Amino acid sequence: MSVRTPDPDPTPDPLPGDGAQPGPAWLSDIELEQIRRRLPLLYVEAVPVRVDGLGQVTHVGILLRANAMGEITRTLVSGRVMYGETLREALFRHLEKDLGPMAFPLLPASPVPFHVAEYFPMPGVTAFTDERQHAVSLAYVVPVTGTCEPRQDALELTWMTPEEAVSPTVAEELEGGRGALVKAAMASVGRMAP
Repeated sequence: MSVRTPDPDPTPDPLPGDGAQPGPAWLSDIELEQIRRRLPLLYVEAVPVRVDGLGQVTHVGILLRANAMGEITRTLVSGRVMYGETLREALFRHLEKDLGPMAFPLLPASPVPFHVAEYFPMPGVTAFTDERQHAVSLAYVVPVTGTCEPRQDALELTWMTPEEAVSPTVAEELEGGRGALVKAAMASVGRMAP
């Protein structure tokens, strides 16, 4: 299953007089495919949560989306870190892209992830798979305080209790092994035993 965030629609090679082109961080589909076959790519993933007044996680946000094969799956906020972009900027960009501009995420004071997930195209190397590539993902638990209105390819955001989010049923619906990532997230915030 994909780790998501495709580049914008591919653009043909510029011709003289074509004007401004996408920034250097964007890759054409062909360039991205070539790079994916040669290098691991860096991603960030966020487990959006709601917290109470004491900072305890009360709800976990899980995205529902249709994948490239038309299957409905659950996933987390995720996407590539662009060239020249800080981890904090990448997290904010993907949270806003997936949850909407009014989500108001509270980014962590320290950019230290709760987990580093390594996705491989062949199953069984780790708990995480992405048939397109070898990717390394830095995963964060991010409280959000605003209104979440999923955008891009997300169909909806479902708020679940931590117990519901780590249930076998939800874990099975999460693409690419992300059920293990949600369990690690809840363990990192003291909502379940590691």
